[in-house]
Amino acid sequence: MNRRNFIKNGAAASIISTFGMGSANALIPQAIVTGDNSYADNFNLNEATVTQLQIMMESGKLSAKSLAKTYLKRIQEIDKAGPKLNAVIELNPDALAIASEMDAERKAGKVRGPMHGIPVLIKDNINTGDQMQTTAGSLALAGNIASADAFIIKQLRAAGAVILGKTNLSEWANFRSNRPCSGWSSRGGQTKNPYILDRSPSGSSSGSGSAVSANLCAVAIGTETNGSIIAPSSYNGIVGLKPTVGLLSRSGIIPISFTQDTAGPMTRNVTDTAILLGALIGIDAADQVTKTSEGKTYLDYTQFLKADALKGKRIGFEKSFLNGHEGVVGLYKAAIEKFKELGAEVIEIELQKEMRTINASVLQPEFKAGVNAYLATANAKVKTLSDVIAFNKANESTAMPYFKQENLENSDKAPDLNSTAYKEALAKVNSAKKIINDLMEKNQLDAIAGTSYGIPSLIDLFNGDSGGGFYFASPAAMAGFPHITVPMGRIYELPVGLSIFASAYQEPVILGIAYAFEQATKHRAAPKFIKNSNFSSGV
Repeated sequence: MNRRNFIKNGAAASIISTFGMGSANALIPQAIVTGDNSYADNFNLNEATVTQLQIMMESGKLSAKSLAKTYLKRIQEIDKAGPKLNAVIELNPDALAIASEMDAERKAGKVRGPMHGIPVLIKDNINTGDQMQTTAGSLALAGNIASADAFIIKQLRAAGAVILGKTNLSEWANFRSNRPCSGWSSRGGQTKNPYILDRSPSGSSSGSGSAVSANLCAVAIGTETNGSIIAPSSYNGIVGLKPTVGLLSRSGIIPISFTQDTAGPMTRNVTDTAILLGALIGIDAADQVTKTSEGKTYLDYTQFLKADALKGKRIGFEKSFLNGHEGVVGLYKAAIEKFKELGAEVIEIELQKEMRTINASVLQPEFKAGVNAYLATANAKVKTLSDVIAFNKANESTAMPYFKQENLENSDKAPDLNSTAYKEALAKVNSAKKIINDLMEKNQLDAIAGTSYGIPSLIDLFNGDSGGGFYFASPAAMAGFPHITVPMGRIYELPVGLSIFASAYQEPVILGIAYAFEQATKHRAAPKFIKNSNFSSGV
């Protein structure tokens, strides 16, 4: 890859050597890309880590302001022009002012921590008390300017981060329709996958996943209810962490489910995930569940990142993923062998079979209650879920040109939180905790692993998502347990992720395991912005 002369020695060389173009297992088919079907990428800071950026700022080779300007230019060249990823829904007019303030503090000898001056993009369902809107991608919420930051944004600002802007998402966090197209919103349009532009970025944190992968920012924040961090991280070839529900506050975030919702880091490597996680934690009086995290958190999660973290660990690998698409199965088997090489004992498990006994969901009743509560105090033209539904119907040609709003309508009719039906469903969903914990105890497991998702599917606005199979987000999502995905390799240039999860507040364990695997494999590869899937292929 051609890189311009930017810091010729040291950091730039480290960037290339540490995160150079990797490849999947030799037996996995790879794309043969012709010269006219990809985008020549000459970005100076491709694959730069938070630590490397800090070193550059400390040495004076970069300032926070010049760094922010560099990424803003990158967004213009890659997101709005060139490949036109459409990952960023809005830029922050205050970004350069924030960066200048961080530069002044550094010059005065004050550095707030590892996120000081680092450019971050935020998913557009998270309140920022500034000039930017918070809309969940919905035209119904256009003009909603939050009066205050979400708690995690307050934490992020306190850590010295520079908020560059907001990312597009699957509208209403992919909870609007029964036939959605991931990465599309009525306000933001369709986000693309930077590996092959006609492929899905998945969702709902589509823009955050695409932006991080394409190096439009240093790191980003997504949110998840069931796979909305894990799936787009897998599809976009990055690291994504869904923390334990309760580790991060949800106040100021447009909700789906207070049982399952959480925000989380989306980055290009495990170390940056650990750094960003430490900046976001905190007990919030406005979100009572965060009180359960007291005494279980760390300001520095990087202390758990050790190359030998897998030595002596017992890892349960989901057996059902050993069948299916030969490419994904090949990567999965290679990952299992790598775990063994790194000193882990591997045990086959069948968690997916046990999870099928939970035939219930709390999402629609909790969505109705949560959204009505959020809108009641928001600066939006709609004040209830019923108002949103009515707005979409009145503006169908622009708000719903491809798919409709069945989930919104069914949620509006859902039983309330005092109903017997809801309480019974909640009990079933909560049983996921016992199923996973019992399985881990029976097999004396430190963690559970499986494929995160299959091969990224084609974008299809008319028929909706087709999925990629091999989906493993639901168990940890329903249980509220921490879950991380890390690149496992590529098939025809398309990335596939490996999932690792464990019991509540076991972030140190899964971060360590993910780091050991990452360092031993280096599967993360910068995208080539291939224009479409019509290329030659070979083995």
